Amino acid sequence: MTYYYLKDGDPEIDSMLASVCEIGGGVGQMTDLSIRLRGYPETRQRAEESLATAKRQPTSERHRRTKRWVYSVQYNRFRHHFETTPGSVAVAWNGITGTRRAFMAAARDAGRPTVFLERAPLPGRVTVDPVGINQLNGLPRDGAFYLDWAGNDPVRCGRGWLELRAKLQARPTARADVAQGGGDASLVGQNYIFCPLQVPDDTQIRQFGGWVGDIERFIALLSDAVDSLPEGWHLRFKEHPSSKIPLGHLLADLTARHGARVVVDNQTDTFFQVDHSRAVITLNSSVGLQAFFFEKPVLVLAEAFFRLPGLVTPVDSAADLSAAFAGAGTLDYDAGLRNAFMNYLDQVYYPQVETGSDGRPRVAADLVRPKLPDTV
Repeated sequence: MTYYYLKDGDPEIDSMLASVCEIGGGVGQMTDLSIRLRGYPETRQRAEESLATAKRQPTSERHRRTKRWVYSVQYNRFRHHFETTPGSVAVAWNGITGTRRAFMAAARDAGRPTVFLERAPLPGRVTVDPVGINQLNGLPRDGAFYLDWAGNDPVRCGRGWLELRAKLQARPTARADVAQGGGDASLVGQNYIFCPLQVPDDTQIRQFGGWVGDIERFIALLSDAVDSLPEGWHLRFKEHPSSKIPLGHLLADLTARHGARVVVDNQTDTFFQVDHSRAVITLNSSVGLQAFFFEKPVLVLAEAFFRLPGLVTPVDSAADLSAAFAGAGTLDYDAGLRNAFMNYLDQVYYPQVETGSDGRPRVAADLVRPKLPDTV
């Protein structure tokens, strides 16, 4: 079998992609320069899907037509390759946006297996999944699965996963006005719910925003619910450290409306704010899952693979949100389910990232091999 990865252009990502291909068998490579004019019945639909998920959306109709054509001829080439190459497997980073989506759709339409990679919320790990990433991954959405897997095994149902907390590091900042500036002792003992904001145009929001839809509505919903918090509590925000879309104007409106009930802290370390919170609220940020390491209740509004009752508190409406805020002091979670779920992620699902002889990251083989197709 030959595993063909779509060249990403980032040396570290390409190194991880190539390492997974090596684990599976032969290594091949394709690029976004691959084109073929002759199409398929599915070509237009796949091009539209790629266009709809593109990170950079067209700014004019002419730009839209050009970009749709590019995705069409890319899809045609990718599909022709997979249809005419026996034993081929498609491997891509992310795989659900733009050209990456066209690549993986072409393989699936040709009847070929796929392998998706993406950064993982556990430190030093990476997602390797034949089904998809994030909300589209292959993890079971039934808490009973993880409890059954753990059984009475002390390793599977224990608290060993919490050792990974020592390796957690807040995301480096790319903005002068958002920092990871260590701790703030004044937060100790305060009653607040922490909201780490996400990148507004990120795939997590655009494709998996659920009933909320976008960051703007998320902030508006939170603003309407703030007054439901118990006396002496506040809602605390931090903007995403790598977002190129500032949200200061929206947050300023909140502080003007609610005064001390809303605090915007873009300077204190994200995980310090998580650690000293009473709960964390998110649409579907990885910080929501990482808050498990700090043993915090988590409120989740949008679509997320960890949005399982007991792991978190799902919020399905504005009324649910207000009720959750009103009962902020009683928010809780199922510790046994969290242990089983997080041990499964640690021991079964997320492979480790190692440093290769060339100094670049490579994916360790032990948890990858069971996920890879061995026959076609």
